[in-house]
Amino acid sequence: MAKDIHPSAIIDKTARLGEDVCVGPYSIIGPDCVIGDGCRIGSSVAIHRWVELGRNVQVWHGASLGGDPQDLKYKGARTKVVIGEETVIREFATVNLSTEEGHVTRVGRKCFLMAYSHVAHECSVGDGVIMANSANLAGHVTVEDFAIIGGLTPVHQFCRIGCYAMVGGASAVQKDILPYSKSFGVPARVYGTNSVGLARRGFSEHVRSLLHRAFRILFYSNLNTTQAVERIKSELEQTSEIRHLVEFIEASKRGIAK
Repeated sequence: MAKDIHPSAIIDKTARLGEDVCVGPYSIIGPDCVIGDGCRIGSSVAIHRWVELGRNVQVWHGASLGGDPQDLKYKGARTKVVIGEETVIREFATVNLSTEEGHVTRVGRKCFLMAYSHVAHECSVGDGVIMANSANLAGHVTVEDFAIIGGLTPVHQFCRIGCYAMVGGASAVQKDILPYSKSFGVPARVYGTNSVGLARRGFSEHVRSLLHRAFRILFYSNLNTTQAVERIKSELEQTSEIRHLVEFIEASKRGIAK
């Protein structure tokens, strides 16, 4: 199908637009950007440079993708923003370029970045992630698949949020948030497994029970984290979920929220 480009839009001659792309009034698509088939770019959107959008991405009014990182170390290095297919980026959300040459700021497939959310330099956001209004990721944050971050929640640089985790709104994430957990507070604390979210995502009752037992060992056994992890390894069935939980903890550099 033909492209639908508003006459007031500005498209750099080096940008590549796929089939059936719509670009709204007063939007700008800058140098060396790649816009996948079926993308919908709203009005007054700035896609600055070196941005790749997968198929059927929606970018709403006033969003800014591929702007310079908010990092004083940035000296103009060629980096990249990559947005996965079918992701929705709502009004005035921002996704910045990375700082270091060749690095990528990445948002996965089928994510939902609500209004005024922010993804900073060198962040890696997995598939199916939801960031509610004004959730903000500082630099070098990793968010694993299907995590949900509530509105008005800042995440400290270098923190990780595990898969299928639910972080409540108006929290402050200063340490790593465990996979499969629910957390809330300033600073954010973990309050058990994300039981409703896991059930909705089709996790079996057996797996949910194992995760519940692992969390009880971590948070209610009076063991330190290292001791608790060893007990989880020795006492619980090592399903893929339990192994991922253990590996996530062992890889933590900032420590886990407790």
